[in-house]
Amino acid sequence: MKRSLFQKVCARRWCALVAGALLPFATIASTVAPNNVVHLLDGAQDIVVGRVSTVEDGIDARGVPYTEVKLAVGETLRGAKTETLVFRQFGLTKPRKMANGRTLYAVRPNGWPEYHAGERVLLFLTPPAKHTGLRTTVGLEQGKFTITNNRLQSANSEGALFDSIVATTGAMSAEDRRLLDSATHDFDANAMIAFVRHAVAQRWVETGRLRHAP
Repeated sequence: MKRSLFQKVCARRWCALVAGALLPFATIASTVAPNNVVHLLDGAQDIVVGRVSTVEDGIDARGVPYTEVKLAVGETLRGAKTETLVFRQFGLTKPRKMANGRTLYAVRPNGWPEYHAGERVLLFLTPPAKHTGLRTTVGLEQGKFTITNNRLQSANSEGALFDSIVATTGAMSAEDRRLLDSATHDFDANAMIAFVRHAVAQRWVETGRLRHAP
């Protein structure tokens, strides 16, 4: 069945709106500066360790494409304690065929974290967006760590984690100080989780004991 001129114009406008919406996300993803541990702690509303249960995508009632991640939480380092955390990130997992025969290519922008069912992760999550409720990790890929064989793995170089910071080490445990001093891209997961646990509980960033270098 042929579409009316009105339907064709609306379809073109809708595609243009989606394309326009993607541009700022693509720009942000390509220009994010390296985030150290102070950035991650300062920008995260929720910090959790858990295992990804499911990853599903869709389009909400306003036409915004999303990927929904369901996480079985093992430990809440910051935020409301819960056994299950569900959040939505912008973008589909893959192009989607629409009812009108067109294909929607509004997938996860480059530089944004990708999730897989079964992976164990440490996440530094931003607050949900006011109007859409969407959220992602601080510094995009930099705020998501996969834990494999008790090692932290990130899509970005973990070496930036302890770059350009100043710490009052007298308030820290010997293990925390060793982690700060280690020039490595390969972190022990338990040591890093303990470091974050102490930083949150003792408010290191809020009190200036862990801060950006001048």
